[in-house]
Amino acid sequence: MTDYPLVTVLCLCYNQEKFVEEAIRSVFTQSYPSIELIVLDDGSSDNSVKVISGFLKDKPSVLFLINETNQGYTKSLNKALSYATGEFIVDLAADDMLMPTRVEEGVSALIKAGTKFGVNFSDAEIIAEDGHFVGVHSEKYPHQSIPQGDVYKDIVRRYFICPPTILFRKSVIDHLGCYDDSLAFEDFDFLVRAARDFHFCYTPKPLIKRRLVDQSMSQKQFRRGDPQRVSTFRVCEKIEKMNKTIDEQEALKKRIRYEFLLSVKLGDFNLAVKFVCLYFRLSSPSTMLR
Repeated sequence: MTDYPLVTVLCLCYNQEKFVEEAIRSVFTQSYPSIELIVLDDGSSDNSVKVISGFLKDKPSVLFLINETNQGYTKSLNKALSYATGEFIVDLAADDMLMPTRVEEGVSALIKAGTKFGVNFSDAEIIAEDGHFVGVHSEKYPHQSIPQGDVYKDIVRRYFICPPTILFRKSVIDHLGCYDDSLAFEDFDFLVRAARDFHFCYTPKPLIKRRLVDQSMSQKQFRRGDPQRVSTFRVCEKIEKMNKTIDEQEALKKRIRYEFLLSVKLGDFNLAVKFVCLYFRLSSPSTMLR
């Protein structure tokens, strides 16, 4: 690649003092030469700010933002995003790490795919909290099963993208109008809204290390009463309004069946009822065609 458009990496931290230095360090070891790093601490109560400040003391080019109180992931992400000047964006959680060629390969893939493609995603190496190798995302989601191009219906229907692997054109989030900061998490909503208007391309190799941390957002979403479960329902309501075809409605119904069963398993019976009501609304003859 002879041209190196600027890439902005957003690294958000909340009580991740044990991991945040490794996450930031992985940005500085990228093979890609044109990177802007923005780090935001969202009101951590541990030593995260001290760790970050110490690591960045001789790196004046890095913008370090600090929330005095915890604002939540989506609000903080929008704040960090407002400072981004790159043509491409990476959202790096402070407990994950980028592989050395993650940025280079993602930018190259999107440029090669063309302007209709707005999002690149990849396989991921899964590591335990202590850093030991656990497996790869593709063990459960094989490369040959991963769709590319217009993936809207696929994303509505099932989980197959490992969200920390995403690299996207800033024009995508500009088009969408930032993240929905009324939600507890951003990735499902971002993916379906982005896929409605942009194509996705897949790189079939691990380009990030995703850490499994007991208290992380990704692990909490499978616990009773977590706000992320309510946000998932609200995204499903959004999808109902975005759908254009019967096939897309059927994809959403399949997703709702999964979320209903998960809600029952977790004991979130009020939420389970909401999913049932949404399912039958989609099944009504008056809503089958849009």
